[in-house]
Amino acid sequence: MFGARMTAIGTYVPEKRLTNFDLEQIVETSNDWIIQRTGIEERRIAGPNEFTSDLCVFAVEDLMKRYNKKVDDVDMIIVATSTPDFPFPSVSSIIQNRLNIPGTGAIDVSAACAGFVYALHTANSYIASGLHKKVLVVGAETLSKITDYTDRSTCVLFGDGAGAVLVERDERSNRFIGFHMGSDGSGAQHVYRTGLAKQVNNIELVDTQYLVQNGREVFRWVVRNVPNNIRHILDKAHMSLDEVDWFIPHSANLRLIEPICEKLNYPMEKTLYSLINYGNTSAATIPLALDLGIREGKVKNGDKVLMYGFGSGLVHAGQLLEMNFDEMLNPPTPL
Repeated sequence: MFGARMTAIGTYVPEKRLTNFDLEQIVETSNDWIIQRTGIEERRIAGPNEFTSDLCVFAVEDLMKRYNKKVDDVDMIIVATSTPDFPFPSVSSIIQNRLNIPGTGAIDVSAACAGFVYALHTANSYIASGLHKKVLVVGAETLSKITDYTDRSTCVLFGDGAGAVLVERDERSNRFIGFHMGSDGSGAQHVYRTGLAKQVNNIELVDTQYLVQNGREVFRWVVRNVPNNIRHILDKAHMSLDEVDWFIPHSANLRLIEPICEKLNYPMEKTLYSLINYGNTSAATIPLALDLGIREGKVKNGDKVLMYGFGSGLVHAGQLLEMNFDEMLNPPTPL
């Protein structure tokens, strides 16, 4: 068994901002209503000709610049996304070509808002097996392209963004401490986008090109299940929550994060989220939040970080890691 660690991180969000005041001009809502119910103030929106692969490339370029890293020796690319440019070819294959990585495997992971954590777990597994040494993991979404801007219950939530990390073999120790993952397919009808099939669990779905979400049911499921699953991770790692320096849940909604922390008795001031300025970016929320913590001087090497993603499926995954990034040689530019 080989050890693994994250060595570098990079992020990207599109330039265009969609504020709550902008949304007041689109649907019947208000800045106060959105903040009270979600905590979101604005989100970033990809341009008409800007797609998930573009965001991925920009995030990797940010990683390369900040940490003076090369990626031409990456031997596996894993992209977590629910909004690929195409059903196929994969986003990972597209960025393999654009980044000129000559000899690498390339796969996309479809695990919705838990996708980045699933991709991290997969990268760690590839390295632990001894089959791979350097894996590029990206969580990226262009959710604005599948958001119905006539539906105020969903359009106030979602934005676009990308986060990339390098996971490399560590000959001395393993920085991936513990994990937990699973799925409850009985709730598949609560968050979906229709495709070839128009039914799930014998329930007729709304046939639309847009994302559909039953926020109330998702909220209930998350608050009921995620805190217990986090305790499973800590039990398996023989750690207490007091030893966790930072908690990074999926940034779905601040009003969802608060009851999770309350049930865990974990302080909100030690919880990182990216939703205030970027909204719910699905697979990108966790790397964006981690990078914000790094940019703000909060997350440091040696810190124990607990990530937990949850979303459509209903799929979920948590990962407990010790931070041990390489030295950052160039300061990050503002997002």
